[in-house]
Amino acid sequence: MAMNVGSPSASGDPEVMIDINTTPLIDVMLVLLIMLIVTIPIQLHSVELNLPQGNPPPPLVEPEVVRIHIEADGAILWNGETVAGLAALEPRLAAAAAQAVQPELHVRPDRAVQYDTVAAVMAAIQRNQLTKIGLVGAEQFL
Repeated sequence: MAMNVGSPSASGDPEVMIDINTTPLIDVMLVLLIMLIVTIPIQLHSVELNLPQGNPPPPLVEPEVVRIHIEADGAILWNGETVAGLAALEPRLAAAAAQAVQPELHVRPDRAVQYDTVAAVMAAIQRNQLTKIGLVGAEQFL
C-alpha cells in the first residue's frame, strides 16, 4: 500500500491532505482549562489551633532518682551503697515500686561487666514493674 502525496492519481481520487487543522483542538483545550480553573476550590493555607496560653505549671513533686551502678566484678551499688547481690536488690526494687510516685532508675553498668549480670538486674527491675528506667553512661555519675 503506497501513498502518492504530491502528484494527482490517474484514478481521479482527490489528493490526500497532509496538514491537520489544530485550531479547533486548541480552542477546546483552552475552554477545558478555563473550566478547570473556575471549578477548583480555593485552598486555605492556614489551620486554626487552640493552643494553651502561658507556661505550664511546674511539677508538684520532683521525681526521686535512684542510681544503680554495676561494677566490673558484678557488685551492685544502690545510690553508692553496696548491695549483697540480686537477692538483696529485690526488696529495694519492691519498695521503690510500692511508692506512690515511682522513682527514676538510672542503671549504669561498667564497660567490663558481663552482659548476663546487667540482664539479671534489668529482669529484676522488670519483675517489680518499675517503668522509669534509663541506661546512662559514665559521664552522668562523675
